Amino acid sequence: MHPQSLLASATINIGMAFLVLSLFSIFKKQPSTAPVYYARRLSQRSRVPFDPPLTFRRFTPSVSWILRAFRVTEDEVIESSGLDALIIIRLFKFGIKFFVVCSLIGVVILLPVNYNGQDGPPLSYNSLDAFTISNIRRGSNRCSFPMIARLWVHFSCLCFISFYGLYLLNREYYEILSRRIQRLQHIRHRPDQFTVLVRGIPFCPEHKARSCHVDHFFSKHYLDSYSSYQMLYHGSDIEGLLDQAKSTAKKIEELKKTSTVKRHDKELLLENGTREDFAKIALHEEKLQELSRKVHQLQSESVLKGKELAAAFVTFRSRQGASLVAQSQQHPHPLLWITETAPEPRDVSWKNLAIPHRILPLNKIFVILASTLLTLFFAVPVTAVQGIAKFEKLKEWFPPAMAVQLIPGLRSIVTGYLPSVILNGFIYVIPFAMLGIAKLAGCISKSKEELKACNMVFYFLVGNVFFLSLLSGSLLDEIGESVTHPKNFPSHLARAVSAQGDFFTTYILTDGLSGFSLEILQPGFLLWDTVKSLTYARGKEKKPYLYSFPFFRVIPVASLAVLIGMVYAVVAPLLLPFLICYFCLGYVVYVNQIQDVYETVYDTCGKYWTCVHHYIIVAIILMQVTMIGLFGLKSKPAASICTVLLLLLSLLFDRYCKIRFYPTFRHYTVQNARENDELDKKSNLLQENYQNAVTAYRPPFLRPVEFVGSESSSTQPLVSTL
Repeated sequence: MHPQSLLASATINIGMAFLVLSLFSIFKKQPSTAPVYYARRLSQRSRVPFDPPLTFRRFTPSVSWILRAFRVTEDEVIESSGLDALIIIRLFKFGIKFFVVCSLIGVVILLPVNYNGQDGPPLSYNSLDAFTISNIRRGSNRCSFPMIARLWVHFSCLCFISFYGLYLLNREYYEILSRRIQRLQHIRHRPDQFTVLVRGIPFCPEHKARSCHVDHFFSKHYLDSYSSYQMLYHGSDIEGLLDQAKSTAKKIEELKKTSTVKRHDKELLLENGTREDFAKIALHEEKLQELSRKVHQLQSESVLKGKELAAAFVTFRSRQGASLVAQSQQHPHPLLWITETAPEPRDVSWKNLAIPHRILPLNKIFVILASTLLTLFFAVPVTAVQGIAKFEKLKEWFPPAMAVQLIPGLRSIVTGYLPSVILNGFIYVIPFAMLGIAKLAGCISKSKEELKACNMVFYFLVGNVFFLSLLSGSLLDEIGESVTHPKNFPSHLARAVSAQGDFFTTYILTDGLSGFSLEILQPGFLLWDTVKSLTYARGKEKKPYLYSFPFFRVIPVASLAVLIGMVYAVVAPLLLPFLICYFCLGYVVYVNQIQDVYETVYDTCGKYWTCVHHYIIVAIILMQVTMIGLFGLKSKPAASICTVLLLLLSLLFDRYCKIRFYPTFRHYTVQNARENDELDKKSNLLQENYQNAVTAYRPPFLRPVEFVGSESSSTQPLVSTL
């Protein structure tokens, strides 16, 4: 890629980011856009102050939202959105701290070494390769004194960057582990700390049910701590009737509002119309009562007994008892009485609990196949994107593309900006597709679905966006010479790998400047809200556009940026300053989104950090593997061998973290459970907390539902549970 193409990409992305962020700062000050930009605060009934109308300040761009983002503390983020939201912030902070140091090393040390690596003029003044490791000639340690050990300088920088990254990871793990323990203590009232999910419950032939087995088993083996249980049932028929009842109640409410308006406006002229409305209301109320009767019948004990699932939520009188049961094997047969810590009630995926445990492996195989097919399908657009980026080869294969050169500056835009825009457009869809696939895995909670989707998206991005972009770009550039001179293929491939840093620089610019700017502007919701306000929802009260935070999208994409930066930290250090801008902008954008826009629908108490840690370890290992190959191709076997030792140290560190930290994130430790029980005993809250857990896991179709379909239903639930 020519410097002009990189300059065109930077200019377009910076200009677009400035324009979009300016528009956002203006729109955020308008009360009419509050449902888009203050969705979370409006849903919590929080007051949102605005400037007086028709004031100059209200229609001018400002940076007040940026300053506010830097004033938000980590404790405020945890208090308002939970520890998972803080993981997002810490990921961006990690990127800032890591790449600031790497940029100093790259700009001060590596760039001069790379530029002067030929004992003369650089490879080309029209290429950015002069600033990469490609400009270091092979065997430079045998040259004159100024050229001695240039690649050893790269190895020294590699060691420092690797150890600095491992140091930051170790410190982050310690701090987040401490935060997790504090968070579990702060939310010790939550019912999931007293509850265990039990699956594989055997059928009792004597009573022709499973519920009697649950009570007998836990009363016998956990007499001191067992409290009660909640069986799970097939409830699709009840849910269908409840949906019909809600729809009918909504129609009744709309008809009542319509008839009230008619009586007030034109009572005499519309008398017949109002009589028809009253008849419809009576008909719908009769239907609602009939639905209520059917629901009561289906909720009866005799009917539910035949719909029992082989799963139940079991509640204990202490957190310690629940923790011990969740972490132990209950039966010699490992597929019977399977126990695990229950997710919090709002996080439960009720439909997946109906899937028998023995067929879950089939679901997982299907998920693997589906994600693999999606990955293979995505190889087509990635290869096409690299075809656009490699314009010289594109002209040979597709001669009409030469017309691009007729317009001055268009080639720089096509090769520098367009490929990264197309690639980011395709990437935007992938997380949602992967989440849909992850939902088929039969996870017991929404958080586990998103954790699985998070891993799938990350490896998809590594495989397709990183490796396939690398390989397709290299193959398009080197396939001709490799066929005629196969012995030179490794050296040509090494040069092409370092040259791909230009493409990834434009990718980081587009994903960071344009991507984060569009994330905070929310153009889709803004346009939809405008259309609604001008059409069918005109004059009606606006509802906030409230959605859960997309962890499965943000974490993998930001982690890919970390991976790209680490791999190119020594190879092409010119990329590193752009990554500082990437993570700084991402930090302020997502602090704003967490505080004002997105809703927190669950809190895993920091389990996402185990994913983040793993992704960064993968990035460090890929950086070191890349340098092993490059040192070998540069005739520096001693440096390659030393890098292998560095790689082994990184793997040992990863193993240490899995032993030292990971189990505490996976389980609720008995010691922490006992300490929280003691705190509750001192404040006389232990009994109250575990009694609240008894009713917290009642299935949705067995909970009281209140309709406004009739006068009696406004004071008493129409559908109540047994």
